[in-house]
Formats: sequence, structure tokens, C-alpha cells
Amino acid sequence: MQHVYIVGAKGVSFYGGYESFVQKLLEYHKDKKEIQYHVACKANGEGSMDVSRLEGASEIRGQRFTYCNADCFLVQVPEWLRSAQAIVYDVDALKKCCRHIEENRIEHAIVYILACRIGPFVHKYVDKIHGLGGKVYLNPDGHEWKRAKWSAPIRRYWKESERLMVKHADLVICDSTAIEKYIQREYKQYRPNTTYIAYGAETKKSTLADEDQKYVSWLHKHEIRSGFYTMIGRCVPENNFETIICEFMKSRTTKDLVIITTNNPGLLDELENKLHYRKDKRIKFVGTVYDQELLTKIRENAFGYFHGHSVGGTNPSLLEALGSTKLNLLYEVEFNREVAEDAALYWNLDEGNLAALIDQADQMTPAELEALGNKAKERIRSAYSWESISDKYLCQFISKE
Repeated sequence: MQHVYIVGAKGVSFYGGYESFVQKLLEYHKDKKEIQYHVACKANGEGSMDVSRLEGASEIRGQRFTYCNADCFLVQVPEWLRSAQAIVYDVDALKKCCRHIEENRIEHAIVYILACRIGPFVHKYVDKIHGLGGKVYLNPDGHEWKRAKWSAPIRRYWKESERLMVKHADLVICDSTAIEKYIQREYKQYRPNTTYIAYGAETKKSTLADEDQKYVSWLHKHEIRSGFYTMIGRCVPENNFETIICEFMKSRTTKDLVIITTNNPGLLDELENKLHYRKDKRIKFVGTVYDQELLTKIRENAFGYFHGHSVGGTNPSLLEALGSTKLNLLYEVEFNREVAEDAALYWNLDEGNLAALIDQADQMTPAELEALGNKAKERIRSAYSWESISDKYLCQFISKE
């Protein structure tokens, strides 16, 4: 049996990209006798794992519980550390992995670290894991060091941390071919061992009917008219909220723009000062939606979806949109085009470009929209289905190379 330890996700859930990945991996592998997962879960603080809400999870005993036959262990973090919690969380999770491997004399363990947060500290634990006969795999995520929300010193930390994580990893698993090329080019002096396994998505429809009270109540609560545009993602500058809202306001569309996002009062006030978007009744910020069936229904019934993410690699919300929404309007960057290919429409940051595309999209016929939607779903089925992605991970984990 191959033991795989997963570090870096906050837990098992559908509330984030890595968390959804872990959820799907465990679901598809729960009956596989050749693999045993051990998953670190954040016990407290922002984004912590609420085991009581995880249907099918066992009772917690000794800070451990089982879910989908995986051994999940809780990691406490000092909440006063604020944004630095993530670093301490990953380091403490690695310590627990090393201890469990050693105490249980587990041979050839794989420790899979999600994201590049702990580069300055990782060498010590890689040496420990190697000494125990194990290997360390890394998923580098996207270009976290490019995110505008970080100050210059923090961005420098992220870049240096990424370098050190890549340097010491036995294998770097990239969810985007563009990210894999970047890793090979940027860190060629380390001759990194890399492979490509994409993120996944589903194409199955929501269990909610159009007239389901949950969906209808959501529409009424936010005064949303049918045939709306939507965008779903964190309220951060690199998701191009400003461009999308500004261009939408310039367009001639009569449809609503429904923005499902996290709360960021500072950025919203900044956007209001620049754009005065609150005077435009079409633009509606509606908060977050964590009910997956409701969110899928919203995607299905949206006329179109805007995707403005500019920091690679493969973004989960884009895959989910391609699996549910017929018309997807994407910011043209290599990561997004790699995923959608010709199953979407593309826009850039030139003034008037997106506004013109919106007006063009409004004139598309039902047959044109249906054809684009079918192409998007086929793209997910052929390249990004969770079943095929989980099969690739199983082959990678149990490979004897």
C-alpha cells in the first residue's frame, strides 16, 4: 500500500481550489486498496475545518478522524499570527507527517505539499523524509508572488519560497502546462523533475430545478432578473474586477451583472470612487454562495460568465464555468486560453474591448450559444474530468519510478 500525506489544503471541502481537489481525490479513491491518504486539516482560525459539517466523517479521536477511508489529522495554529498562520500551519503539518511516518514505520511515503509557502523551512523536513525512505512532491499553484494584494517584501518572500520549494522537491506536479514550462525555464539550474496533471471539474447538472424555492428565493433576495451575466471569484485586483465592471457599464446590455465574491470593503470603495458603479442598477454584489447545488444552478442559468483571473495556472472557477455555463468571456492570458481553447470568447484590457464583446455576445443566437456551451462541456469531459484527473494521480502515486 502506498501512503500519501497531503499538506497545504485547509481541509476537505468545496470551499477552495485545493480543498475541492482533496475532496475529489478522496471521493474517487476511497475504495482503492493500493493507496492510503493522510490529510492535514486546519483545526482553528480562518478557513478552519468544521468536521461536524463534513457528511460521512467519523467522530474526532485524538485530533484525527476518517473521511472516505482517509486518515485526516487536525493541526492547531496560533491565531494571533494572522496571515502568517498559513506558514506555521504547513510547517506543523509537515512535523506531524514526519512523526507519523517514523512512528508507524511507513516505507516509501509520499508527502504532497500544495503551494509554495514554506520554502525557507522545507529543506530540513525534506531531509527528514528522505531519511525515512520517503519522497516530497510539490504542487506550485500559480504565480502567487505576482498578486497585487501582497506588499513588495511579501512578494519577494513568495518568489524566494517558490525557488526553494522547487529546488528541494523530488517531483513538481503542475496543473497547467504553462506553469510547467515556467518552472523548467525559471529554475533550470536545479533540473526540476516535473509533470503535468490538470485540475478537474464536473459536467453534471445541478439537482435543483429552475423553480426550486432555494434558487427562486436567491433571485428574489438580490432582485436579479433572468438572463444575467455573472462573475465568481475572490475580490482581488488580479481578477480584473475594475476592467470588467468599467466595461460592463460602457456596454449597451440590459442584463444584470451578478458578482459572487468575498467581502473586500477597501477594494469596493476604491472601485466606487473610480467608477461610481453603485449608480448602475445592473451591477449587483451578492456575497458568497457555498451551497454547491445552488452555485451550479446559478452557473447553468447565467447568460454568460466573466473570468478575469490573470495569475496562473488552471483556475477551478473557470473549469466549473466551462462545465455549466454556455457563454464564457475570458481574459486573454495563456493560462485561460490553454484551458478553454476555442470554447470561449476572449477579451483584453484595451479600452472598449470588453464592452464591444458584451454587445456582440448579446446578439448571439440560441443556436450559437448552445454550440459554444456544448464545446465547453466537451472540453471538460475530454481534458479535465475529475475521474480522469484522479486516475492520473493514482498512477503517479503508485508508480515505482
